[in-house]
This record gives sequence, structure tokens and C-alpha cells, in this order.
Amino acid sequence: MFVDQAQIWIKAGDGGHGCVSFRREKFIPKGGPDGGDGGDGGDVYFQAVENLDTLIDFAGKHHWQAQKGQPGSGNNKHGANGDDLIIKVPPGTLIYDTDLDLLLKDLSEIDVKVRVCRGGRGGRGNKSFATAINQTPRNAKPGKPGQQRNMRLELKLIADVGLVGMPNAGKSTLISRCSAARPKIADYPFTTIEPVLGIIELSDFRRFVMADIPGLIEGAHAGAGLGHDFLKHIERTTVLVHILDIMPTDGSDPAENYRAIRNELEQHSNILAQKQEIIVANKTDLDSDGEAVEELRKKLNTEVHAISAVTGSGMKELSEFLWQKVKELR
Repeated sequence: MFVDQAQIWIKAGDGGHGCVSFRREKFIPKGGPDGGDGGDGGDVYFQAVENLDTLIDFAGKHHWQAQKGQPGSGNNKHGANGDDLIIKVPPGTLIYDTDLDLLLKDLSEIDVKVRVCRGGRGGRGNKSFATAINQTPRNAKPGKPGQQRNMRLELKLIADVGLVGMPNAGKSTLISRCSAARPKIADYPFTTIEPVLGIIELSDFRRFVMADIPGLIEGAHAGAGLGHDFLKHIERTTVLVHILDIMPTDGSDPAENYRAIRNELEQHSNILAQKQEIIVANKTDLDSDGEAVEELRKKLNTEVHAISAVTGSGMKELSEFLWQKVKELR
């Protein structure tokens, strides 16, 4: 299951209490205070790690708490510090403080770690209160409470190339053709219901990551269809690849379909509207004489790459072109 949002409560560990104790040994009737300090509570960190691509670990666990510090004890023994809690999340996770509605950190790189809650300090034992005037203090300090926060986690997948287009334009077929990704492919709209990542392998150890999101329809920016919930996942991409069905079964105009999706991207955010875009005409195996592709080029007055994801025609050339474009823009 793909989960890209989560609401959780986190708390750092409380500090351990200081100890009130006096040294008692044979032949030493007045040994003096020897109460140790309490240990510090553990901190809470978020860390981006490899091999995670969803926030599903937070779906059934909403409370996360670091270990408390141990209380001090006699013989000047310091309480043990509590262990830190390191919460592992996928790269691309945004960490928000819900109460402040504040973005604390964008964990966009692997192994980046951020502390979001500090553990409480341990309380002082009575040994630390001893002075020349007060040689037998009978007071100690309790440990400080650890910080706590309500957090909101949002995941934006990180990919070099993002695929957009109408349902059944052939995005899933394309990513399955040029990577090891195996998305569901069928002859009905919205076959893809969650984002899919694929790694495109080229010669000389070259590679880039491609993301396929559910198909967009008119009104997607306002919540129509499935794509609206996943548009954020292509905001991080370097290049957008707009897939067009050159021979739509519903008789629609590919150029008008392109303009409709462009409008949805612009309505969603300026970030998407300003992304570098490559237009790809798919299903050219149905356009044997190439007239439909030429007509599309004239209507859009821009470069259009012709491919057939089913037969593989033009796929190698497109992959090489995408690699060069990603390399330029990185």
C-alpha cells in the first residue's frame, strides 16, 4: 500500500530524577551526601534512509517516544541517559510541526538527519547542592520533561523524470518497457492508482529515475480523478514527459488533450508550470503514415517525439534524449 501522508505525536525522553542519599559506612558516621544526578532523556530524530518509498510504517503507529533518563542513585551514581529515537523515513519526506503549521525540514537526501525534539535534562542529586554552609542538603531536583510535538509527514517522491498525461495514454506501458517496474496495465482508465518508480538503465552505467503518476483529467487541480493527490510527487522531478495518445479511442484531439493537461499543471502550482517539458506522441504503431504526428507538431508548434511503447519503436532514442536532458539540468 502506498502511503504519502501521516499524522503522528512524538515525545523526547524525560530526564531522570536526582537522588537524595547519604554515605553510610562502618566507622564513618557522617559520610556526607552522595546522591547522584539523573540521566538525560533521549532526543528524537528523523533520518532519510534508502530502501523506503512510503510512509506506511506510520499508518498504524501514531505515538513515538524516546527513552527516559534513569534516576540517580547513592554512591554518586549518575543515572543512565535515555537512548535517542531515530525515526527512519523515505528520502523526500517533509517534516511539519502541525500546531505551528511550520516546515521544519525537507529530508531530500539520503542519510540527512534532523533533531526535532530535545530530551529533558536529568535532575541534580543532593551531592551537587553541598556547600561549606549546607553540608547535608536533603533536596534534589526532578528531571525536566522532554519536548513533545504533533507532526505531519508528507512524502514527495524524488525522480529525474515525471510522466504526465491523460488516462490510458500509455505511461505505464512506457515505464514498463524501459525499466524493471511492473505497473498494472489494462484497457480501462485509471489503471494506475498510485505512483510507480522505475530506474532506467543505459550503457556505460548511466541511469535515471522515472516516476509514473495516475492519469490526469480536466478538473484534476480541483480534485477530479486520481491525479490531483499525486501531482506533488512530480514537483521534484527535473523533467516532465507529457505522454499523448496520438489516436485516442474517444475521438478527441491530442492537441486539445495536451492543452487541457497543461492547464491542470498550471492550476496546481507554478512549480509544475515552469518545469522543462518534453512532449511524446505514443501509439504511433496506429499511425502508419505518420500524418497524425505531423499534424500534432503543427498544432503545438514544438518538437514532438514519436514512439510506440507497445512495439518499442523510438524508445531507445527517447531514453538517450531524456538522459542528456536530465544531465544538462541536474
